Amino acid sequence: MLTIRKSQDRGYADHGWLKSFHSFSFANYFDPAHMGWGNLRVINEDRIAPGTGFGTHGHRDMEIISYVLSGNLAHQDSMGNVKGIPPGDVQRMSAGSGVRHSEFNHAEGEQTHFLQIWIEPNVMGIDPGYEQKTVPEAAKRGQLALVAAPDSGQFTVKIHADARLYAGLFDGAEHASLALNPARKAYVFLVRGSLQVNGQPLQAGDAALLQAESSLALAQGQNAEVLVFDLCA
Repeated sequence: MLTIRKSQDRGYADHGWLKSFHSFSFANYFDPAHMGWGNLRVINEDRIAPGTGFGTHGHRDMEIISYVLSGNLAHQDSMGNVKGIPPGDVQRMSAGSGVRHSEFNHAEGEQTHFLQIWIEPNVMGIDPGYEQKTVPEAAKRGQLALVAAPDSGQFTVKIHADARLYAGLFDGAEHASLALNPARKAYVFLVRGSLQVNGQPLQAGDAALLQAESSLALAQGQNAEVLVFDLCA
């Protein structure tokens, strides 16, 4: 079964310095029909105005992934990490027993556009951790690159969760397929452009929720960037 969730049906918050679309219930946006999908709990599409950002705040027992689309995200945390996250990098922060961090856009005159993703872990109370890797465009062009998984790899950050995250770029005749376990769930989020998912058209900000499916086919992309999640049910 495949269900489409349109971009305009997401929650939205405009804080002036921050404009955010919520795929699932978050902060003041609550929709009991959209509390998460499998162990995927949050996808926030955030746009941070220049010179602003999220002040220091805490997290516990969550795998948090940042995927930057444009601009640069400045990260600082209680583990001693001070990092800039540019487009093409994938950052993972395991909150574990507790971590505090801040995220800012220090670029002058340039908005930072990024996805904030939370996945529920399968272990609790671990030491907090941080990892960041660059995923080159060539690894995603016309194919799905594994960028987050229980085991780390060349372009893959390690998450403490029963989930896998793929990223791909598709245009024109480029296409890809992925075998799915029908006992699990999958979630496809189209970051930008347009793309067909199992023959169903998606536009930027749309998502496809899949369950009891054995395969995923991506085709007919037009400047498409897509994230695909393989999730526990």
